[in-house]
Amino acid sequence: MNNTIKVLVVDDSSLFRQMIVQHLSTQPGIEVVGYAINAFDAGQKIPRLKPDVLTLDVEMPGLNGIEFLKQLLPKNPIPVILVSSLNLSVFDALSAGAVDFVRKPDMSAANSKDTFFAALTLKVRAASKARVRVARQSTGVGGGIAAQNVPAKPMPFSPIPRTVLDSTIIGLGASTGGTEATLAVLQKLPANIPGIVITQHMPEGFTDMYAQRLNRICSMEVREAKNGDVIRPGLALIAPGAKQMEVVRSGSNYIVQCHPGPKVSGHCPSVNVLFNSIAKNVAIKKVGIIMTGMGSDGAEGLLQMRQKGAFTIGQDKESCVVYGMPMVAYNIGAVCTQASCDNIPSVLLNHLKG
Repeated sequence: MNNTIKVLVVDDSSLFRQMIVQHLSTQPGIEVVGYAINAFDAGQKIPRLKPDVLTLDVEMPGLNGIEFLKQLLPKNPIPVILVSSLNLSVFDALSAGAVDFVRKPDMSAANSKDTFFAALTLKVRAASKARVRVARQSTGVGGGIAAQNVPAKPMPFSPIPRTVLDSTIIGLGASTGGTEATLAVLQKLPANIPGIVITQHMPEGFTDMYAQRLNRICSMEVREAKNGDVIRPGLALIAPGAKQMEVVRSGSNYIVQCHPGPKVSGHCPSVNVLFNSIAKNVAIKKVGIIMTGMGSDGAEGLLQMRQKGAFTIGQDKESCVVYGMPMVAYNIGAVCTQASCDNIPSVLLNHLKG
């Protein structure tokens, strides 16, 4: 059985095309079967080359990456890794069905290219095992996800008791496929939800844009965390890219500490760092949620949370883009219950009200 991952590189920049082709061609188990200079060229080559994974520039002349994905994926559900500069459009492309993204390197910064290539290689390998989700067609003006401008109504619920709101902290961790999965969960939750702390594997700069996007769509307030932010009901804090985020006690409050640090479980921010801090430092009620992602980050931390009395939820295999992190967590006994992405909000709310 041939386990080689066949990759088609799609980029209108000859420099980046050449860089990506040359690097991936040297990686064991990866074969670059060709390249395309634009979306039309890619559309012509995909049926003939039959790639397992596409790398795709988001901004291209003519048909851009987002519109290309909307046309491609319903007919050819190929895992796509976006290669993007710091641009909000990457989230529209993820909502259109792309699996993950890598930030283009700053050619003047030291080690930027090495970081880019390492991330790209890792994500290509993860994408080869991913379950592609074709976005539902939107009837909203301008395409993209309909909820971008009109928040989805949270599911019907009975009010959460004030004592629960003030005495519970929810931790959530995700990686590959997690930007849309986390959105799918948060947009179904009410504004009066216990404080939520979230670690999503994402580069610096994108976490702030992601938080702003969620804040526009969801009922609760969502923002990128800053060092010293107080965790409170109705607020979701996203760990900033390139920083580790921990929960600590400060007087009568719980706050987040965000600081540069080494990678843990291969990541900064790391889900394990967040979950371990909740297990160690939080004396009130705790809920841990682990969602789609490659690898095992968060599994050990979720186990620590469960052993300290937390209620823990793992996303199920069928609804994951990559059933990696939740699978490891389930296998080591860290998960109290598994649920689909669509059902996690109701499982969470039923627990909070129970």
